Amino acid sequence: MTGKPVVLIVDDEAGVRESVRMVLKDDWETVTQPCGEDAIEWLKENSPALAFLDILMPGIDGLEVLEHIREGDSELPVVMLTATKTVRTAVKAMKLGAFDYITKPFDVDELRMVASRAIKNADLLREVDQLRSEVGSQYSVDNMIGESSLMQDVFNTVGRVAPLKTTVLISGESGTGKELIAKAIHYNSPRASETLVTINCAAIPDNLLESELFGHEKGSFTDASAKKIGQFEIADKGTLFLDEIGEMSPSLQAKLLRVLEEGEIMRVGGSGPLQVDVRVVAATHRDLRKLIEEGTFRADLFYRLNVVTVTLPPLRDRPEDIPLLIRHFVEKKTKEHGLPPRTLGQDTVEQLLGYPWPGNVRELENVIERTLVLAPDCDEIGVNSLPPDMTAGPSTAGPGTRQMVLDGRKSLDLAVDEFEKDIIEEALSRARHNQTRAARTLGTTRRILKYRMDKLGIEQPEA
Repeated sequence: MTGKPVVLIVDDEAGVRESVRMVLKDDWETVTQPCGEDAIEWLKENSPALAFLDILMPGIDGLEVLEHIREGDSELPVVMLTATKTVRTAVKAMKLGAFDYITKPFDVDELRMVASRAIKNADLLREVDQLRSEVGSQYSVDNMIGESSLMQDVFNTVGRVAPLKTTVLISGESGTGKELIAKAIHYNSPRASETLVTINCAAIPDNLLESELFGHEKGSFTDASAKKIGQFEIADKGTLFLDEIGEMSPSLQAKLLRVLEEGEIMRVGGSGPLQVDVRVVAATHRDLRKLIEEGTFRADLFYRLNVVTVTLPPLRDRPEDIPLLIRHFVEKKTKEHGLPPRTLGQDTVEQLLGYPWPGNVRELENVIERTLVLAPDCDEIGVNSLPPDMTAGPSTAGPGTRQMVLDGRKSLDLAVDEFEKDIIEEALSRARHNQTRAARTLGTTRRILKYRMDKLGIEQPEA
């Protein structure tokens, strides 16, 4: 062997075998077999980079060899060799998984080009499979961080529900990791090799969200200059993650319910339904039952989404996980930024443990990154390197409030609300009350920020 990629050539005509071999021999190692039976025996011990198969052969023909190959190797590229009168059979071979077909008598340049393209395509597919495998490993439940009983319950639920097709509703405050759980469900399911599409329902205006989800036909509305494929079609055979489902308008909720019940969508301006096979995972930080009472969320959609619920606890309810997360983010961020190994001093960790974390895990990650980047060059990072609002003494979320909560003189919910109100007002002030800029600073959307402002009674100053 020369170290070149091996190409298998199977044809019952010796002249054809030799012709193909002569064309390919300069760039590839060639192996010839005179019949399907011999090819199958040779394949039991060898793995070529490409196979050329004659369709019409005595005994086991090319289609049978192709089926045999596909039973054991879904990635080996196969090119069929066919006479003009059997092109219809060649098309059947394509449906069985052949990469391409070439008609006899073949063109030399075309033969080389098809061989090169087939091998490059196979290499690309293998690379994609490897990347998918790495991504799937990254989102394995075993690699997710959390030793608390609350998070163990979450991981157990994800492990049980991931292999199924059932719809999942993920609830939890912003920053608790709802998208991470959605990815874990997808990449640990039989759909892992298919597409995962993520849509944030709060980030897309209502008048555009329908087209984004279901697509539209050319001319269906003023700006529809071309046909658009919707995210449901893109996610066909895969998973669609609908983040902030509570922000979806009632009219779109009705159309989403139809998709979940009928497995079909209608493009905007379309003339008929299109079948789709999509697993839907939805998430929300809002209380959907309360929205049902208020008449802004459909009860029938809620019960259709709420087949299995994964409830993510806020970080303040699982303080035993904070040291684990700190270590994880310190290692992750030092690698990302090319920083030397660092540790947080015990006083620094204690300060982080006493903080209420209204932004949850996302906020903790951001704080660790900021601290590592701005801290002085030293092995151990002290309290003074933390953001000022975490070390500034008594405030709405300072040590005084902390002690009142621990003494039972103030509820945890009230303390968190006070802190959240304080930090939102500060962000608005720094953004000169521009809600879009303030939302960007806080790592959220303007719609969610407005919802929190209304909830906490924060009013904008009159212009």
